[in-house]
Amino acid sequence: MTASCPAARRFTSAALLVTLAGLGCNQSLQTSEDLPPRTPSGADAGAGSWTMVALSGPTQIPVAPPAPVTSDAYRAELEAIKAAQAGLTDAQRENIEYWSGGAVLRWNQILRELVARYNLPPAPRDNGTYPAPDADNPFNDPAFPFSNPPYAARAYSYVSVSQFDALKAAWYYKYQYNRPAPSRVDGGVKSLASSGDLPAYPSEDAVLSGVSADIMRLLFPAAVEEITLKAAQQREAALLSGRATASDIAAGLALGRAVAAVFTARAAADGMRNAVGTKAQWDAFAASAAAKGEIPWTSLESPARPPMLPFFGQVRPWAMSAAELVSERPAPPPSTSSEQMKSELAEVRSYSDNATREQVAIAHKWSDGVGTYTPPGHWNDIAAEYVRDANWSEVRSARAFALLNMSLHDAAVGCWEAKYFYFNPRPTTLDAEAKTAIGVPNFPAYTSGHSTFSGAAAAVLSYLFPAGTASFDAMKDEAAISRLYGSIHFRADIEVGKDHGKRLAGYSVKFAQADGAN
Repeated sequence: MTASCPAARRFTSAALLVTLAGLGCNQSLQTSEDLPPRTPSGADAGAGSWTMVALSGPTQIPVAPPAPVTSDAYRAELEAIKAAQAGLTDAQRENIEYWSGGAVLRWNQILRELVARYNLPPAPRDNGTYPAPDADNPFNDPAFPFSNPPYAARAYSYVSVSQFDALKAAWYYKYQYNRPAPSRVDGGVKSLASSGDLPAYPSEDAVLSGVSADIMRLLFPAAVEEITLKAAQQREAALLSGRATASDIAAGLALGRAVAAVFTARAAADGMRNAVGTKAQWDAFAASAAAKGEIPWTSLESPARPPMLPFFGQVRPWAMSAAELVSERPAPPPSTSSEQMKSELAEVRSYSDNATREQVAIAHKWSDGVGTYTPPGHWNDIAAEYVRDANWSEVRSARAFALLNMSLHDAAVGCWEAKYFYFNPRPTTLDAEAKTAIGVPNFPAYTSGHSTFSGAAAAVLSYLFPAGTASFDAMKDEAAISRLYGSIHFRADIEVGKDHGKRLAGYSVKFAQADGAN
């Protein structure tokens, strides 16, 4: 299902209309990486002992022993697979191939497409007010959610971290019970998608289908039908490919869904429900900035739009405490009346008036605005090709996305905490003649979200893929400076944001260095 196009058509922003025209009403973002069938280069047999993120340990959710492979019940399951394989349709073969390129990677693609589809801000009512998406009525206009950058960062993190914990638990039981894949028990079962020597019980495909679908249905309830279908197709592919029997799948699905319940409880209490706040609270931010002698941020949209998630900075982080988050808050930005601010505003104006074609192209390349998978999604897209080419096991692939998205979530929380603590204006508030090359985001300037996200992502990806460090740093710098080329951020927003993101990501890297996976 797609976001409501009638709502999208009521927007008056020219930049938004251009973006929507490129997307179309029934299109979703087409992810770039190809995922051909693969056999992981290693099994990571010890992954069941790796440190959990939210679970207390691999046995928090018990998985009963499977029936012996010599039992009548198991033999009947093998016969059922052979009968099904004898009548495979072209669609079933295509589905097996679709899921055999790495299920963690595939779910990340699906998630990026959902984020892009629902990344549409509500249109104004005729009276100049804005309706809010309603989680209890997600099919309404405007559709729920508006998956803006903070919401998206949180969504990527909950899906990837829950997958990681679920797979570690699955690996623990796999190697405790050591039930082989059906194709290794009975030569009459064809192996149509290899997972190497990985034990089959509980099925990793079913674990991923259960945990991913339950968390994604929570985050994108209007897409429940297609999410449910994708999960069912993954389980069917596991069965028909000879990777898992019905009992392997049943055990995996139960485990995945039980892990999802743990993360659902965490999400319900992480502070997201209070992230919007009230008009009185928004006005208090402006009053506080004005009382310090500063020019406060104001919405540049017409009619003025409520600020984006002013209290996202109070959402629970993953790799650090709330106190650590505050301790990492950047120093204040240049005063709006300072000589430094005058100099930085002049620099913005120079790009507004004289940006080269290449600079404008860079601004658009990294814009990641409405109708896209957002800046966190852009970094997931970058990471996906590295994870694919590493040819890791599913559990190690999940670790990469979990570490990346823990850092991006914490970067969003830290950045938004700083943005609304300082409530600093955008360049176009101080100079109405400054023309922007891209849309102006509806939240304060300091620090730059793109820069903070990019500083965090580059730090984690450099830890995971040291050979790519120079490339990640170059992309980080390009993403950050793109905001100056677009004339929507000051130099201080960018430089401080990059450093802030790197420091916040350090907590995720510290977790990784001690998690037992190295």
